[in-house]
Amino acid sequence: MLVYGTELRSRLLLGTAQYPSPAVLAEAVRASGAEVVTVSLRREGVAGGGQGFWQLVRDLGVRVLPNTAGCHTVKEAVTTARMAREVFSTPWIKLEVIGEDDTLQPDVFGLVEAARILSAEGFQVFPYTTDDLVVAGRLLDAGCQVLMPWGAPIGSGRGINNPYALRSLRAHFPNVPLVVDAGIGLPSHAAQAMELGYDAVLLNTAVARAGDPVRMARAMARAVEAGRLAFEADPMEARDMAAPSSPVIGMPVFGA
Repeated sequence: MLVYGTELRSRLLLGTAQYPSPAVLAEAVRASGAEVVTVSLRREGVAGGGQGFWQLVRDLGVRVLPNTAGCHTVKEAVTTARMAREVFSTPWIKLEVIGEDDTLQPDVFGLVEAARILSAEGFQVFPYTTDDLVVAGRLLDAGCQVLMPWGAPIGSGRGINNPYALRSLRAHFPNVPLVVDAGIGLPSHAAQAMELGYDAVLLNTAVARAGDPVRMARAMARAVEAGRLAFEADPMEARDMAAPSSPVIGMPVFGA
């Protein structure tokens, strides 16, 4: 997968919040094979992770995708992004502008505005958005070169709520890297996203809150790979009626 000129071998991106311990986080990242991890500047500051957490991420040898998680306004998101660029020394930013607290649904109007500001400042923006086609087009016009539509609300584990909408996004933007972000709860959900033709999956809670995060990270990695292979294999279309798998030509027909 090519994003902003960077080639990524792994199609699984992993969040770093809510793990039982830093050691479990590190082991889960290694088990997942992820090359990119998301880090929230605000959450790390509140949790007191500081230099110890940053050193752990450095030791893993992965690329950091800072996150504006917890921001509800354009001003908050832009300011957090600027701080993250200084702290993590990267132009990459996962842009979140939350518009509704219960569902954590993005404020798509603020998202587009913030994306335009940050893109003009040289940021390489990964916008967490809805599965709306019009919003997707506006984000691309604002300078984004990748889109990250939700599968379901953050942390819900509901999987893919609207396969039709995600399939439509894929069809309308065939050359844009698309990453399903949020709502994935099971490996089967991750595989489904990849079977729809998506380029990658970003998840956090499904691994961090599993009884065995390391084993779940490994399962998610395999599911993403399986889903991508299935998509590339050009799977059969679903049928309404049965179709025999064994040939019927040349079979004897017995009369009454």
